[in-house]
Amino acid sequence: MSDKQKHLSTSLSEDATVSQKILSADKRESYTSLEFKKPYIVDAIIGNSKFLAALGRTGKMYRLWWPNIDFPQHVDAVRTGLQWEGSSVSWFDEAADGWSHETAYIPKTNILRIKASSEQQPVHVESLHLAVPGEDLLVREYTFTNVSDQPASFSFVLHSSFLISENRLYNTTMFNETDDALVHFRHTYYFALSSANVCASYQAGLAWEDVQEGVLNGNTIDMKPDGAMKWNIDGLAAGESVTIPVYIAAGHNEESALQQLRTAKSKLSSEWVAETARYWSNYLAAAAPCPIDDAEISELYDRSLLMFKLMSDEQTGSIIAAPEFDEHFSRCGGYSFCWGRDAAFITTALDKAGLGSLSDSFYAWTLTAQSPDGSWQQRHYHDGSLAPSWGLQIDEGSSILWGMWQHYMEKKDSRFAELVWPAVEKGAAFLIGFLDAGSGLPKPSIDLWEEREASHTYSSAAVCGGLTAAANFAELAGRDELAAEWTAAAARISAAITDKCWNEQAGSFYRGINLTVNGGKYEQSLAAGAGGYAVERNKGYKKYVLEHDPVLDISLLGIAVPFGAVPADHDYMRRTADAVEQALTVPGVGGIKRYEDDIYIGGNPWILTTLWLAHYRIQTGSIDDAKRLLKWAMAHRTETGLLPEQVDKNTGETAWVVPLTWSHAMFILTVFMLAEAEAEGALK
Repeated sequence: MSDKQKHLSTSLSEDATVSQKILSADKRESYTSLEFKKPYIVDAIIGNSKFLAALGRTGKMYRLWWPNIDFPQHVDAVRTGLQWEGSSVSWFDEAADGWSHETAYIPKTNILRIKASSEQQPVHVESLHLAVPGEDLLVREYTFTNVSDQPASFSFVLHSSFLISENRLYNTTMFNETDDALVHFRHTYYFALSSANVCASYQAGLAWEDVQEGVLNGNTIDMKPDGAMKWNIDGLAAGESVTIPVYIAAGHNEESALQQLRTAKSKLSSEWVAETARYWSNYLAAAAPCPIDDAEISELYDRSLLMFKLMSDEQTGSIIAAPEFDEHFSRCGGYSFCWGRDAAFITTALDKAGLGSLSDSFYAWTLTAQSPDGSWQQRHYHDGSLAPSWGLQIDEGSSILWGMWQHYMEKKDSRFAELVWPAVEKGAAFLIGFLDAGSGLPKPSIDLWEEREASHTYSSAAVCGGLTAAANFAELAGRDELAAEWTAAAARISAAITDKCWNEQAGSFYRGINLTVNGGKYEQSLAAGAGGYAVERNKGYKKYVLEHDPVLDISLLGIAVPFGAVPADHDYMRRTADAVEQALTVPGVGGIKRYEDDIYIGGNPWILTTLWLAHYRIQTGSIDDAKRLLKWAMAHRTETGLLPEQVDKNTGETAWVVPLTWSHAMFILTVFMLAEAEAEGALK
């Protein structure tokens, strides 16, 4: 990657102005200055499937989830700095005071290493950031090196602010003298911060605005969310180094948090680092090796597998779309939830990569998230309860059924088939009941991008794929009558897609039929010659419907890949794919955007959409085209090797969501599809 690409997220991740502009003046007053400075785009994550933390490339911690990875979130910010006698604190986790940073994961681990240096400072800082597997513990190890030719005496300052459960009320900070620890708590969440080194001074209840001078008054308890600790380093000789670890231990009461802290102090921080590195090395060793012999692909392959583990909740098996970054829903509806559709792609990638145990856990979780009527709704929390929603997306449950069958086919475990069969039967029955008797297609629901209601062609293909998967499970269960019924319904959907969803004039499939629009759009479209109708709803409301949605959308490729409702080499699919690539390729920057008139975050190319086209090209034998698309996606990973959701259409920089789990899944699937296609070609 170029230097520009390696540092593409810096300005976005450290810039406070974007979110500040979004909040109205009256709303700004209700948040601390720290809160609305939280970035939308972060640079790294660390975790252990119970802890999940989001950090900037400077090492500043912006968010921390525990004991589940989606909710609740507890940190306002945790910051670190150096102080010289007679001076204010120089915060080395800021891009200020001349501080520059080199940020990268230690290869084959989820341990983040950050090197901070400044020409204005005689001390350089190298820090390691990790969550210890199997412990309720974060380790942040700071090594200070005197790069001058004179002895150096200075202080290391830590400021921590915890808005526990994202709540400004009822937070308390206290100092526990026995364990030399700051303890932040609210209700049943306790976080204890300390070091193996005894601190020189502390203060409970010290706002960010007041810590700049580094004067800590020894206050032991305050009903405030923040506090600080300071460690003195005296006479560090030229060229020498000293290490101070910081531990963040969690518990549901004070004693459990402090006991975890004592466990942390029972070992050297270097031992925790080594133990964690071994864990991740063993994790990768147990996975399938990268199927393509290419160093750059292998590196991103490893990073993807490591990231998958952090996105999988240890206690429940739920898989989240991304670490949350927009908790106030200022620019989107949030990402730290489990979507069945995303997860079906992700688990298929997990299975390919030899991480089927994570898929096992996920599909066990789906049994807790299924609604009584057999559906799976838009998205859920880790405990299976319904998350904030815009309404039914019929492709969600369909994708789960499809994904279950993909998972079964990896090992053909009869116990898994028996476990999920009751949910499969209920889910398929719901899909059958959702079909329109006249068209044979599913009734209108919300599309996969969560923006419009229609009988979407992609969603119809997903239902076709879901019913086909359910029919396969029915055969295993000896329910031949259900297998025949669901197979026939899937065939009718397939036929209806080619019959009712083909747009010969445009040479592509319609995005959908029976599209709900507002009254103004309806009148405008009818005046332009479109067909449509109005439906009387309850209480006198009207629903305006256009007969067709002609917009080209990348999801149309899903008709063939992965759901197979229409063969990939069908003339309709080939023409659709060509039309999609021509219309959705972004000039200059490259990559594929979602659909023609996309405006979300500016209407940028996405990683997953670009790789979706790669999947289709592989299916139809255009291997060189697929490699070109894969290369584009890899070139737009972040400095730390994570794949975002979007790439800025003008600059090529990261534009939104880091990391997006679905992006990494599409990368893994692309790699395996390429390897399989090339192996087949070599055999011919």
